Formats: sequence, C-alpha cells, structure tokens
Amino acid sequence: MRIPFSLLLVCLIHGHVALAQTAPVPQVKVDATRDPVDKSYRKMLQGVDRFERDHALAPQAVLRFRLLPRQPGVDMTGVQLRIAGDTVSIPLPLAPDNSFAPVRHAQAAREDAVLIANRRATTMSWCAQVITPGLPPDTRRLGDLRLECRAGMDSGLISNDPQIIAWLSSMLYSTDKVCSEPDGNYLFFTNRPLFGVTLVHGERRLALPFRMLYAGGEQTPASLPYCDCQVLLDRTYYAPLWDSSWPDDTLLEFDYMDEVAP
Repeated sequence: MRIPFSLLLVCLIHGHVALAQTAPVPQVKVDATRDPVDKSYRKMLQGVDRFERDHALAPQAVLRFRLLPRQPGVDMTGVQLRIAGDTVSIPLPLAPDNSFAPVRHAQAAREDAVLIANRRATTMSWCAQVITPGLPPDTRRLGDLRLECRAGMDSGLISNDPQIIAWLSSMLYSTDKVCSEPDGNYLFFTNRPLFGVTLVHGERRLALPFRMLYAGGEQTPASLPYCDCQVLLDRTYYAPLWDSSWPDDTLLEFDYMDEVAP
C-alpha cells in the first residue's frame, strides 16, 4: 500500500496534542509558536529501547538527541524544549550544543505526549547522537554511527527528502534495512564544513568518495527544502554502515574546509 507523502510527513514530523494545564505538574514556559517543532515522545522512547538493545555496538557510548538548524539565519540560542501531554509538561534541559538526554516518564508515555520546542517546524531538525568518550579529536567511531542510525530511525528522526521517504516506504520503514543497506541514505552531520572523510582501521585507510559527502551531491534547489540537510549540506556525509569488512572500532577521520590551504 502506498502511503501519501503528505500523510507520512504528518506522522513523522507533526501530531499536535492538545495541552491541558493541571496542577501540580512540572512546568516550563515556552513561547507559543505556529507550526512548532514536535516529535512523538513514544517514538523517542522506541529509539531509547533500540539503543539499549543494541548497545554492544558502542558499549561505552551514551545516547543523546540534538537540535540542528534547517534554514539560514536560524537563531539556535534560547531554544526551550519540553515533553507536553494532556496533564504533564516536563522541561528538558539543553546543553550548549542544543543536545539533551532522553528521560522516561510513564504518564507522558500513556498520554502519547510530544516533545515540543519554541521554534517553527521548518527551522530546526532533530538527530540522535551516539558518541563513545575519549575518541581522538575530529573522529567518529563506526559502531557509534551504526547504533546512532538505529536509534534515530526508531525515534522517527529521518530526513523528509521525498526520494528517501519513497525508498523507506518500499522498505516498510525497516530500521534494519535502512541501517544495513548501501542505499539506506541515513545522513550524519559534523560541526564544521567538510573537505573529506577517511576510514581508518589499523593500517587500512580509505577516503570516502564524493557521492558519500554533501548528501550525495544530488540535492537541487527544488529538493533541498525537503531535506534535513538544508542549511548544513556541507557538513553531511554517509557512512558505510552496511560494510562488515570495516569493524565497529573503525574510525572516521574528518578533514575540514577551513583547514585546507588555498
């Protein structure tokens, strides 16, 4: 059965829940916005469950979620986030990088609450973040990225690029397929514009090809607004999650544009 694109976006990105303020419950004031950024709290917990089940991929890592800008000029300072249900309103403190630790709250789950921020839906993206502590600077661990993909997919945190949505529809939204097939197209982000990415394990080194950088180099002015990479295109890359010849301890080393001599 083909799922209409508009309905899919509603399921993945929207799903507003009417809020009824009752006391006593924890509260945080969030400025009202039209079309706020929100995500399903139950879906987030599914991502947490997946992280816990597959923790062996990154046994030293922790799971966080992070807010990213989607459009040029978006002010990411002062973002406020909460879990909002019928009778609960729970603030989620954000770190300086706009990431937060997931929390479990039984009442919020029963009420099918949402995570809601004081920003419009088209201005910010969400991503899972799985990072093993103590890695060398400017590196990521492949096992972390494999687990990050699984937790992100189960949380519903995927790009809404129409081509990716169509591919996911044909795969019945299978996290395992998206995170283990060569054309899964799960985007990862760096903090600075990329020049190149190199896989390193022991003496083996391999530079990722251009088609695995910058969202594959396939975005057009027409399609870019539908991609979570809209304003961060030069910070995106795909990782060979599917390639078992690269073990989980493989490192991805990043070279950045601002480090390359003219």
